[in-house]
This record gives sequence, structure tokens and C-alpha cells, in this order.
Amino acid sequence: MKARKVPLIAGAYLFEPTPHADERGFFCRTFDADVVRSVGLDPAAFAQDSVSRSVRGVLRGMHLRSGAGEAKLVRCSYGRIFDVVVDLRPDSPTYLGRATFELSGETQATLYIPAGCAHGFQSLTDPSDVSYRIDRPHDPAEDVTIAFDDPDLAIDWPLPVTSVSERDRRAPSLAEVLKRREG
Repeated sequence: MKARKVPLIAGAYLFEPTPHADERGFFCRTFDADVVRSVGLDPAAFAQDSVSRSVRGVLRGMHLRSGAGEAKLVRCSYGRIFDVVVDLRPDSPTYLGRATFELSGETQATLYIPAGCAHGFQSLTDPSDVSYRIDRPHDPAEDVTIAFDDPDLAIDWPLPVTSVSERDRRAPSLAEVLKRREG
């Protein structure tokens, strides 16, 4: 497994495992504490694991947490997703930077997203399973959502959006979220 810096998002990393394939399928390590530690992250800092399953076209995002934020590891364990990270940390050298990835069950790559960054994805297959490992217990009172179709974000989602949650459908613009954070 190797770690690669994400140049457009300071402090973000893409962890790329080495799948070993044979006639039975494949095997690969999806988390390695030594590799995580080698880039300055504490592997013991993660508190909860979750998984979501989405059908083709479903969009989840753009999400982040208020307060101390939430760092997370995200991996598509089955299928394929179009994944987006937006840096919303005002003191970051990549503030308002955006990076996109295709994560898949074939590569099993894991994306580390630092606290203070918004995250969202669209399922490219039917289905796709996404695993999340977060660094502190989830508190719904701290959930922040930004409109996935905000023109200021200008995210070019690859498929027509077939379904979003009610919360994502009613999400405020990036400008509104940033204004609330300042006030």
C-alpha cells in the first residue's frame, strides 16, 4: 500500500493498495496503520465505521460537519463512484480548492479527507457500496450540507442525478454556508 498526496486539497491523501488477484478473485489490505502513520495521521484516531449502498445516479453530498469538523477515510468497496472534495478551511493553502476522483471496488483505493472539507459522491454503478471511517462519533446536530448543484462549486457530475435525500435537495448555497460560518 502506498500513500499519495492530493495536491488540490492540503492534507488529503489517496491510499492505494496492491490487490493480489487470481482465479478466485482478489485480496488486498484496505487499511495499514503503519502507512497511515507514515503520512502523519494517527490510525487510532478513528472512532466509527459506516457503509452506504447507492444505486446508479444517486448523489450524496455535499456534506461536512461544523465545530471541530470530521476527518474521514472513504473507500468504494463495490462498484464505482465519482467522488468530490472541496476545501472549506479558510486558513488552508488550498482553500476553495476542489479535487475529484473515481473510486472503485476494483482498486479499493481509500481517500483521506481532512476535517473542514466538504465531501460528496455520485454512484456510477448499480449498486455501489461506500465505506466511511470517521475520527469522532457522528452528531447530526453538527451536519452541514451544501447544494450539490451550486454554480459556485461548478461540479460536473457525470450522470443525471436520479435521487438525492430531502436534506440534500434543500441544501443552501456555498455562499450561504460560508456566510453562516463567518457570523
